Amino acid sequence: MTTDQSGTTGKETVQQQPAAPAGEEPGPPGAAEGADGGRTPGGRTAETAAARTDAAAPRPGVEEAADAAKATDGEQSGPEKTGPGGEDADAGKTGGDGKTGSGKTADARKSGDGAKDTDADKADPWQAFAPTPEPVPGRVRRVLRAVGRFLVHEWTLAVLAALALAVALTWPTLRYPLYTLPQDYWDPSLQAWQMAWSGHILLTDPAQLWHSNTFFPEPWSFAFSDTLLGYAPAGMIGAGPEAAVLRYNIMFVLAHALATLGAYALARQLGAGRAGAAVAGASYAYAPWLLAQAGHLHVVSNGGIPLALAMLARGHGWSLRHGYRPERRRAGWAYAGWLVAAWQLSLGFGVGLPFAYVLAGATLVATVVWFVRRRPVRRPFGARLVIADVLGAALFAGVGGLLAVPYFKVAELHPNAARTLDDIGVYSPPFSGFFTAPAESRVWGSLHEGARAALPWHPEMTLLPGFVLYALAAGGLFFSVWRVRHRLLLLAGVLVTAVLAMGTRFFGGTFTYGLLFEYLPGWNGLRTPGRMMLWTTLLLGLLAAGAVSAFAVRVRELAAERVPPWPGPWLRLATVLPLLLVIAEGLNTTPHPVVPAQPAAMRLVDGPTLVLPSSQNLDQPVMLWSTSRFQDVVNGGSGFTPVRQAEIRQVTETFPSQASVTYLRDLGVRNVVLLRNQIAGTPWETTIDAPVDTLGITREQIENAVVFHIPR
Repeated sequence: MTTDQSGTTGKETVQQQPAAPAGEEPGPPGAAEGADGGRTPGGRTAETAAARTDAAAPRPGVEEAADAAKATDGEQSGPEKTGPGGEDADAGKTGGDGKTGSGKTADARKSGDGAKDTDADKADPWQAFAPTPEPVPGRVRRVLRAVGRFLVHEWTLAVLAALALAVALTWPTLRYPLYTLPQDYWDPSLQAWQMAWSGHILLTDPAQLWHSNTFFPEPWSFAFSDTLLGYAPAGMIGAGPEAAVLRYNIMFVLAHALATLGAYALARQLGAGRAGAAVAGASYAYAPWLLAQAGHLHVVSNGGIPLALAMLARGHGWSLRHGYRPERRRAGWAYAGWLVAAWQLSLGFGVGLPFAYVLAGATLVATVVWFVRRRPVRRPFGARLVIADVLGAALFAGVGGLLAVPYFKVAELHPNAARTLDDIGVYSPPFSGFFTAPAESRVWGSLHEGARAALPWHPEMTLLPGFVLYALAAGGLFFSVWRVRHRLLLLAGVLVTAVLAMGTRFFGGTFTYGLLFEYLPGWNGLRTPGRMMLWTTLLLGLLAAGAVSAFAVRVRELAAERVPPWPGPWLRLATVLPLLLVIAEGLNTTPHPVVPAQPAAMRLVDGPTLVLPSSQNLDQPVMLWSTSRFQDVVNGGSGFTPVRQAEIRQVTETFPSQASVTYLRDLGVRNVVLLRNQIAGTPWETTIDAPVDTLGITREQIENAVVFHIPR
């Protein structure tokens, strides 16, 4: 009876369970024999055993049914036990135990089969449909990917674009960089010497930095004009006039690139889009009025101003568009901003002094805000940021103070270097200067020739920042990403700086430039008020950036309504058109004259040396020629003429006379170089070959120069 029930149950199990999957391992020989005979001695069929074994394997989708089948089978007939000879385990029972050694072996085999089935079921059946996993990149591939991400980053592209634009818009500066200088070879020769001198002396004798080899025997002569001291690391590379000219041309191009990048960074930090920031950068670096300053590297080198402001704003988590965001504060950017500001100041006070006062005003405002918000908001700027500002401001002030000491010495030793308001009036531009372009402007130069003729000193009075910039800035007053109050603040800044740029032309400067001249320390040393146009141009550029950014946002909104959703060619062109127009107004026709070749005598004679003829303009190339040996020379050109230098020029007009020889011997001069190719129309044209035997000096011909040696 039990056997029948068991057999019946086995048949039902076979009907309910699916057949064993193909490729499943066959059962033991005993099971096969049972299948041939129809039934096993224990009353079970082979089919029943196979079905029960199949049900014991937990397959996806039928796992619960398999567990139930195993439980039912175990309750009705117990576990299957077959010996090695294929006999049923029931036949091998002894006593009441019901287990033998062969039964244990069957249990072990069954446990092994179950473990195999369990391992097989761990594999996900849907894995075949999954995408192939991406292989782990090797070191070389990771490096290449990192380089690729770096090359397409916004700031990498901005740097490369600024460099390319600088090379193109200053061309042909780098066409013959060893032999030509932009604008003229007077002030650029002086500034090429300044970079060479600072690099040379800092490597050889830093204590003599301010006592240069020119203007002998005057002390503190390096402080007779803005020094470009921040470019001293470049001056440590190369020697001689050709290296100095090459260095100047490279720094001239890089200065334009930095100005573009700095203004771009400031506009981006304040919240402008890329197109608007590009307009701000290009208009700041290539404004038409700056073409007249191509011979003044200390004026063109203004990129540190907007770059420092951008870094400081980023460090404080502040933007014009989004306001103050404490979570974006970064003390490291604040440190970097103060360092860049100090470097900008080291290039010269002509541009750096107004920048210093702007930073002082911003610091004062920030300090007031900090005290006002200290009670309701605990540490609104954060302790680390406050420490960065204190240390950074101390560094900036320390650099400014150390750089100012030599200039105070010069003012004390040379009272004639001081300027008056009447001197400022000579360089103060009228209102028409804001709409007049210099002769170097390719677009407006010839058209404004009549307007320039009406200006007393047009190189410092042609202040056109660009008609396109005027139009974009005016549009930015009404259509912009900036808030209305910010637009009004920018407009107020434009008007204030423009009034200051007019110097004494605005109602005599009594309540404007005159106040700064009288009461702000150092301001009376600024000779040309028109250079305040730097700030006017920067603020106009920010207004224009707001308008162009708002227009770009509108273009994206229109593009989102298209299918496919990206701008068409006309919309793209409209986005970049303002930038192209600003760049077009910055095209130049700046001359690039060849620098006078260095006389061979300048490479051979020792100092102190006087080169004749001597004048403000003629002495500046002499300073450049001295970069081969840096011997002491009496010659020198700067923003003013020392009394003793004027006296030397007057006395030596009769050289070689007994009086002039005695004067130079007492001064300490040992050699006088008289250049034959420059004496036409001068007194030396007839005296250069006069006898000198009775004067106690000797004469030597070195190529086109005559060298007079004056023994002690």
